[in-house]
Amino acid sequence: MTAKPPLSAYIRARNEARMIADVVKAALAVADEVVVVDSGSSDDTARLAQEAGARVVKQDWLGNGKQKRFAENQCRHDWLLDLDADEIVTDELAGEIRALFKTGAPPKSIYEIELAIAPPFGKPWRGMGDIVRSKLYDRRVVRAPDHAAWDQFVAPAGAAIGALDGAIMHHAFADTEHLIDKLNKNSSTRARELTPKPAPILVLRIFFGLPFYVAKRYLLNGLFRAGVYGFAFSMMSGFGRWMRDVKMYERVMRERAK
Repeated sequence: MTAKPPLSAYIRARNEARMIADVVKAALAVADEVVVVDSGSSDDTARLAQEAGARVVKQDWLGNGKQKRFAENQCRHDWLLDLDADEIVTDELAGEIRALFKTGAPPKSIYEIELAIAPPFGKPWRGMGDIVRSKLYDRRVVRAPDHAAWDQFVAPAGAAIGALDGAIMHHAFADTEHLIDKLNKNSSTRARELTPKPAPILVLRIFFGLPFYVAKRYLLNGLFRAGVYGFAFSMMSGFGRWMRDVKMYERVMRERAK
């Protein structure tokens, strides 16, 4: 099959020159178009994306879900592939998606795909981390949430959901400094935009939540099989989740003091 499916891939980006060209090229192996929504990059993100074959649209940052909504509206096709600027479509996944469209529209409206974290060193973490996202979908059935913090939709009742075997390689962090910076920004956004928990619950989470957050990643999500980086990532990821509790507590205390 040489013709590409009637599929648009969209990518939100800001200062993502590290990987944007590779992400666009991999997406174009299966998508008829790739739309990059750039929110004020000061590096070569826009130029590299365009040279790699993407259509670049400028839009100031609206918030996580709101930016996705904007990106959805820029796409030519109704079937969409949602990618971050550090997510590579594997050859296996591209072939699987092409096969879905071989005889027309896919039989399901939403498809879940594993995000396999590709650490700075070592093999990708397939089957570890328990990260599965609804990445391929028909926007006539579901849309990204119109929310500043959350960007993962909830499938509507009755929607047909499938699962794909291929994975997206998520190059989530270049090194420890990069990951901590991302976790810090994400925890600030969610503490600011989400409805805060009651103060007593936040206090309990601040005192006792951190080991549980780490254990969930390391033990329940299987990252104990990922070696040194699996342990380090679990520690940092758990700390990022814990930071959200602390920042939310600070928000509650500031609002009380007004």
